[in-house]
Amino acid sequence: MALTLRKGTRPADPHADRVLDIVRGGLQDRTTDVVTNSWIRCLNEYHLEPDKPHDPNVISRVPLEERRARHAAVIECARYEMTTLYQQLADSEIAVLLTDTDGVILHMVSSPEFAAEVGPLGLRAGGIWSETEAGTNGMGTCLAAAGPVTVCRDDHFYTQFTQLTCSAVPVFDPTGSIVAALDVTSRSSLMQQHLLVLLSMTARMIENRLIDRQFRNAHPLHFHSRPEFVYTLHEGKLAVDDDGRILAANRSAMFQLGLQSMDQIRSRRIEDLFQTSLADMLHRSASSSFHPVVTYGTDAALRFFAVARRPASAADAMLVSSSAAVSPSGGASMVPVSRAKARPLVVRAGTADCTFEDARLEAQLEVGRRVIARGTPVLVCGETGAGKEVFARALHDGSPRSTGPFVAINCASLPEALIESELFGYCAGAFTGAQRSGRRGKVLQADGGTLFLDEIADMPLELQSRLLRVLDERRVTPLGTEESHSVDFQLISASHRYLPALVREGKFREDLYYRLAGIEVQLPPLRERSDKLELIRALLATEGGPDASLSAEAERLLMAHGWPGNIRQLRHVLRTAAALADGKPITRVHLPAMAVNLQPASGMNGERIDATAPAATAAAAPGSVRDGHGDNAPGSAKLNLIQANERQLLLQMLEQHRWNVSNVAKALEVSRNTLYRKIHKLQIEVSHPEQDS
Repeated sequence: MALTLRKGTRPADPHADRVLDIVRGGLQDRTTDVVTNSWIRCLNEYHLEPDKPHDPNVISRVPLEERRARHAAVIECARYEMTTLYQQLADSEIAVLLTDTDGVILHMVSSPEFAAEVGPLGLRAGGIWSETEAGTNGMGTCLAAAGPVTVCRDDHFYTQFTQLTCSAVPVFDPTGSIVAALDVTSRSSLMQQHLLVLLSMTARMIENRLIDRQFRNAHPLHFHSRPEFVYTLHEGKLAVDDDGRILAANRSAMFQLGLQSMDQIRSRRIEDLFQTSLADMLHRSASSSFHPVVTYGTDAALRFFAVARRPASAADAMLVSSSAAVSPSGGASMVPVSRAKARPLVVRAGTADCTFEDARLEAQLEVGRRVIARGTPVLVCGETGAGKEVFARALHDGSPRSTGPFVAINCASLPEALIESELFGYCAGAFTGAQRSGRRGKVLQADGGTLFLDEIADMPLELQSRLLRVLDERRVTPLGTEESHSVDFQLISASHRYLPALVREGKFREDLYYRLAGIEVQLPPLRERSDKLELIRALLATEGGPDASLSAEAERLLMAHGWPGNIRQLRHVLRTAAALADGKPITRVHLPAMAVNLQPASGMNGERIDATAPAATAAAAPGSVRDGHGDNAPGSAKLNLIQANERQLLLQMLEQHRWNVSNVAKALEVSRNTLYRKIHKLQIEVSHPEQDS
């Protein structure tokens, strides 16, 4: 084995001696095979000397800008994710770096102080960190080994880099080729296995963004063997052209399909992989409100849950055409749009978790999309369970920020003490019980995308003023620090309460209300929707699977019900009924939980209660409350008709679950805090502890 380094020509260097001894095989050491193989390459192939002073090689500004221009797509897709990772790590002594395949640093996120310290080592934009130039190091060895690697201090080849620890992972483009290396460099002496996990997750997000960017004219198809993983980082993702031909796939898709390379999937059709077609997947996805639907692999051995959507470019084209209907002043034009033009805008380009066949809903979605194209805040109003978050997602999916994150927070589901930290985040040690590394708030997470504040009326007054400041300044300051961060997001808010009334009562800031309500859209309740039958059938396919069906009697009962809990209640009823029917058509007997609600209600001792009666009448059913107070709580006559119906439904569910509030909250898919607020708001007395069921 030829070694280029001659010991004794320079002062003794223990690190250089160790490198030589390990390469010669004379020393057993903890060094990994990846590092040892890299040292061998550095000595025998690149003819580098570990103790020789290494002058950093940094390319000049013009060649660097040329490289950045060639890699503009990956830089743009990585920039946000790198900033997010840096903020998650919450360490001022780290740098997050992105290199091209030559090891040239294209982008770097770090504190100014740390950047100034490591800059002389070549850790700056334009620095070359290939193995041939910088020896064994995170970025260069990651590219050489084509896989994740950690190079911890003495694992570096050059002695002068042994103060650093580097972890790096490769980033793949839609063709399956390595396009970049993503690295975190620090002074830590600890092993960095947790960093490799975070880096791998960040690399996957960058890769998914690359697919979205390059194939905006293609249909995205999301799938996983477990439905809860669809729309998450773990999902498989395909880009499919109009003919059903597969153009690209992410690494998760390749793994789930048992394929080793893009050559095995590129140009194949959906029918070659799944027992379905693109047209069928688009139709079933829209019918299921864009919740995952069941499909099988071609050999029928594997079951997947999948969603197909229209191309992002189609939504962009709709936005361009709809922007012409926006007034020059930036406000939404109130000139009526013909029905023939409005319907394709909503139904064909819509990517919401809901069917939008109702004319009123279509019109509201169209108005919302017009103004959101100009960055105008939108306030979504509607009853509890009417689908406000679903509607907000539809607005986001059809907006110019559709490729950014959609971050939702329910202001009513969090204890007041946690809302501030959830919204604005906190630094390490900001308060007792805080995560050691701190946490980025929802506002920062929404940077570049959409922030959805549900049940905004439940936000405490003191937080309203801080939110107003963030909206005005577009900067956020996490708890426990004075450092602020700029943010840019689309704001959508929602409430089932009438905010102007709360403003008059002094319970909501007037200036914040006007800041949120750039335009208000009103969602019709389920009982008033003209597409109720289509929605029932679509949700049944989602909640019960493709084999679920309704008898004519059950369908009539579902159509006739008033649905005070709206779509949320409907989902729960259909899910339960499908489970009880177990593949058979759903009939009246499969609706036990709703039997009393699918017909005029009756009291405990047999008297008939008119579900459409005024609140005072509806609240008069005796014997419903287990603590002996009855359900005619003081002041219940002040409830309006909708609240009275909600109250009656909630009382029946509490009885059904033996007053176990936890079980009722689980059945309604809400938090216990939210349920307790609802119980208090509907004036239901609960004077006893929860009973065990």
